Amino acid sequence: MPGEGRMRGYSMFLLTYAFAAIMVGSTMPTPMYALYAQKMHFGLLTTTVIFATYTTGVLFALLAFGRWSDVIGRRPVLLVGALSAIASSIVFLTADSVGVLLVARVLSGLSVGLFTGTATAAVIEAAPAAWRHRAAAVATVANIGGLGGGPLIAGILVQYAPDPLGLSFFVHIAMAVLAAIAVSVVPETSPRHGRLGPQRLSVPAQVRTVFAVASLAAFAGFAVTGLFAAVAPSFLANVVGVDNHAVAGLLASSVYLTSAVAQLLARPMDSQRAIATGCAILVAGMTILAVSLHFSSLTGLIVAAVTAGIGQGISFYHGLAAVVEHTPEDRRGEVSSSYFVVAYIALSIPVVGEGLATQAWGLRTAGVTFAVAVAVLATACLSAILIRGRRGDRV
Repeated sequence: MPGEGRMRGYSMFLLTYAFAAIMVGSTMPTPMYALYAQKMHFGLLTTTVIFATYTTGVLFALLAFGRWSDVIGRRPVLLVGALSAIASSIVFLTADSVGVLLVARVLSGLSVGLFTGTATAAVIEAAPAAWRHRAAAVATVANIGGLGGGPLIAGILVQYAPDPLGLSFFVHIAMAVLAAIAVSVVPETSPRHGRLGPQRLSVPAQVRTVFAVASLAAFAGFAVTGLFAAVAPSFLANVVGVDNHAVAGLLASSVYLTSAVAQLLARPMDSQRAIATGCAILVAGMTILAVSLHFSSLTGLIVAAVTAGIGQGISFYHGLAAVVEHTPEDRRGEVSSSYFVVAYIALSIPVVGEGLATQAWGLRTAGVTFAVAVAVLATACLSAILIRGRRGDRV
């Protein structure tokens, strides 16, 4: 019926907005880390720990509540996620110590963990028939595009608007309130089945080789996004000599935005070829990053971010597709969750290692070393794919 299709279209639009709005808040602090460091007198290691704490909230939400929306419905889980995002921004507004910043980041991670799988499912389920085959792509754009929008919006506000440590969070509170309203007015999309319980993690024997190769690519790609989200402002200010928060936000956001575009454009590619291509592009991006840090080049940093974002987007999207394709249908939830756990660990632990390395060797050397390490990981993944291809094995 035309009326039903129109209502589903509205629901899909509202859920897509809510998804993007919540994701925006998780990356908004990136251009502000330098200001917090000045205000609270801490160094890059503490900055990376504050950034990485977010992963604790994401993983807890994914593992503890990953199946809940199938049982109690999408809307309750999304509403709790929106409330967690609002609470995170409120805590950021009151932050006067590192401990408070850590609490804010955990709450932000909880909101993202609650939204990521649930909102993806809700957008796909709400899509009208004409949009059904594009709904997954819409959810991807909302997710990654929102992550990319956070640093860009905040960087502009921090640089050119008053109240650099406050205004961005007031904006996000308004966005998250609207997201909660949007979730409240759409119909429930889940059929509600199953039992409450934590999300299991396991990888069946028949998919372990494919999982290992795809996870290696995901680890390399997410390590890069973590680096740019946490350390990009420090690279600009301390290596390149550019102390502009808007440029820092643009640099961090470019990784996410190019990743989203790459995932959409690379969808028709064969998974094995796509993962190999993504890894090769990641190697190129890390080579450019190392050279740009050595020569203190702003242009090089931007090119490195764009190149790495393309490589990460292609390898991650098709890595997940390959894992799902080789997994029995009744085990896909736990295997996909395992894949995301690897990705989020990669988002946090390597960047803390960057903070430790900076204390020992300095920011420039630590950044070059990080780039080389990621390039080695991506090369190992590419080599594994080529070896399997010669044997006639598929990824």
